[in-house]
Amino acid sequence: MRVNELMLYRHMEQGEGLNDMAFLMENYDNEYYNKEDLRGLLFDSVNEILELAVSHGLTGNLWHDYLTYLLASDENAYSTSCEIVGAIDGSMNQVAMHDFAIFKELYDYDFTELTDDQLEDQLHVVDDRRIWVIAEALRRGVSYDKIHEITKIDKWFIDKIAIIVEMENSLKNEPLTPELLKAAKRIEFPDTVISRLTGKSEDEIKQMRYDNNIVASYKMVDTCAAEFEAATPYYYSVYGGENESVETNPPKKVLVLGSGPIRIGQGIEFDFCSVHCTWAFKEEGYETIIVNNNPETVSTDFDIADKLYFEPLTPEDVENIVNIEKPDGAVVQFGGQTAIKLTEALMKMGVPILGTKAEDEDAAEDRELFDEILEKCSIPRPTGGTVFTAEEAKEVANRLGYPVLVRPSYVLGGQGMQIATCDEEVEEFMEIINRIAQDHPILVDKYLQGTEVEVDAICDGTDILIPGVMEHIERAGVHSGDSISVYPAYSLSKEIIDTIEDYTEKLARSLHVKGMINIQFIVCDGKVYVIEVNPRSSRTVPYISKVTGIPIVKLATKCIIGHTIKEMGYKPGLQPNADYIAIKMPVFSFEKIRGAETSLGPEMKSTGECLGIAKTFNEALYKAFLGAGVVLPKHKKIIISVKDADKQEVVPLAQRFEKLGYEVYATRSTADVLRQNGVDAIKVNKIHQEAPTVMDLLLEHKIDIVIDTPTQGRDKNRDGFLIRRTSIETGVNCFTSLDTVDALLTSLESNAKENLTLVDIATI
Repeated sequence: MRVNELMLYRHMEQGEGLNDMAFLMENYDNEYYNKEDLRGLLFDSVNEILELAVSHGLTGNLWHDYLTYLLASDENAYSTSCEIVGAIDGSMNQVAMHDFAIFKELYDYDFTELTDDQLEDQLHVVDDRRIWVIAEALRRGVSYDKIHEITKIDKWFIDKIAIIVEMENSLKNEPLTPELLKAAKRIEFPDTVISRLTGKSEDEIKQMRYDNNIVASYKMVDTCAAEFEAATPYYYSVYGGENESVETNPPKKVLVLGSGPIRIGQGIEFDFCSVHCTWAFKEEGYETIIVNNNPETVSTDFDIADKLYFEPLTPEDVENIVNIEKPDGAVVQFGGQTAIKLTEALMKMGVPILGTKAEDEDAAEDRELFDEILEKCSIPRPTGGTVFTAEEAKEVANRLGYPVLVRPSYVLGGQGMQIATCDEEVEEFMEIINRIAQDHPILVDKYLQGTEVEVDAICDGTDILIPGVMEHIERAGVHSGDSISVYPAYSLSKEIIDTIEDYTEKLARSLHVKGMINIQFIVCDGKVYVIEVNPRSSRTVPYISKVTGIPIVKLATKCIIGHTIKEMGYKPGLQPNADYIAIKMPVFSFEKIRGAETSLGPEMKSTGECLGIAKTFNEALYKAFLGAGVVLPKHKKIIISVKDADKQEVVPLAQRFEKLGYEVYATRSTADVLRQNGVDAIKVNKIHQEAPTVMDLLLEHKIDIVIDTPTQGRDKNRDGFLIRRTSIETGVNCFTSLDTVDALLTSLESNAKENLTLVDIATI
């Protein structure tokens, strides 16, 4: 990184709205701080500077104009930098553009504008962008030896990148002949990339392939390590060579689409669904074909399906398989959002979608269509609107009143969702969302802060089976995948439960669901609202299947085939509650994801989950925390630093910690509020203040818990971000939701750990 080359900011000591940049420059070489954390801070600071420029009515070259404005002011942080400016011919523009170029380098993936010296400097940086830097170096003729000397990457891998770069140049600069196309496909260039490089449409590329018989062949994976002949139907694609996948013609053949690589928002839960769906189809006499490209899943075990294609879940790759196998239909509702997004492409291929129809899946995501359904069913939802531009989003937000939830359609794990509290945040979030071209409208909804409730249900087209109702401990605003989930719902009245059952049945019938449906509700001021409907499986399916004893995926699959709920021996409606409490606890991997923001919000961040089961709520909760790795107490010391809106709410929590014997530390303003309310809080300074600071306490490794709630929307409290990151990296339990803290206290206050009971989950 070239932060120390910055001319203006490295000398800045004060400046309204720019203190973060001063802190960054001051502490870049401080070993206490993670460089990736500081890089994220830099990105936010740059955006903030540009926003300030706009707020002063500056147009054109905002960077130049705003710095000039500051320098022209009477007394400001930049007035002391005039000597530095004069050192390079007195050109303010030169200084500003020099600094801006460095800022751009720090977060951009396009390295074409770098000088050769700058590119060489960038080769030394070890981050996720390095492969792009190597590619750019190869484009400029930098030798393998020099790249290897700098990066220590084996020349074999450098050569592989070089082959891709060479083909990239050929596609850009040469006419697209069948020979060139064949060579590009041989090294796995997708049609989409070839289209972008040549300027031809994807349809033209595909037709050219078909006209010249440039099609995928499939080779069988040698699962026997060459010790003897393998006969397992496990295939991968190549271009060129003999096709080893033999077309079969059974009476019934089904294509089951998996969920692809495990990632946040779409994990092993969908693999569970794909496997159980495949088994159910096999029981019904279908030949089953799985398409998935994750080697670490059960669905990609060669003995799960009759045939397995280890292929990317893209329209092109799936179409190649369809052309060979010619399935009678495809199932997309058990593979998460990845599979759902292939629905339209499959229909264009002529493959029927089994279960819920594509138009009904769209109706659940299309705001106008869904609003019509809700109106017919007399079901309320948070008011909102659909937009494409920032101006439209601000208009809707102001009409609804802040705060609002801004989110793209058709996403997994709440990706891109943000809670906005003002026009500036709406503009910022819209810009982030629109960095990727949106095929569907962006949704702006009124944000309601109540109790979130989740339901997974099965519908055979007429009757609906609801295994159970799950209640989230964290209030709405935290993604369902990051919330502590309790079955059965523990605080809802019978009237509310009956309403949720009624709404679930109405929605399943109105959307003509065959198979699975997942619905998320919010209970606010005694009223039930629908916040999201997914006519597919969800990540809670394995959990609710286990704790209720109802094989949800198997039943849903048989409904897709044509069986009814009654025929399978189940009474429609909400099933009786189990005689125990089951609590799903999210598990996070923040310590392994450098620079990740740890605060919880509408975008999912958990990477797994564990389960606590007991006869009582307190014992189940204690087991769940224990399973998630929260083992307390150790040192009985806690740090509290919360935003202004949470200061009164945190008081009773701090009082409860004191009663448990905890020593309470708090940042200045939080400590003042706690002291006023009888908590003997010890004041501690923030990071940039004089010692002792929060960082000093954390690095002593004598803190059990950090409670730090970020400001709403974009976190402008940079200290907060660094506190949260340092907590995680020093092994301290860090909580950003007061509801989670309340649950933790309930667990610590109970005597559950003294009388833990064993539950045989194989028998429930």
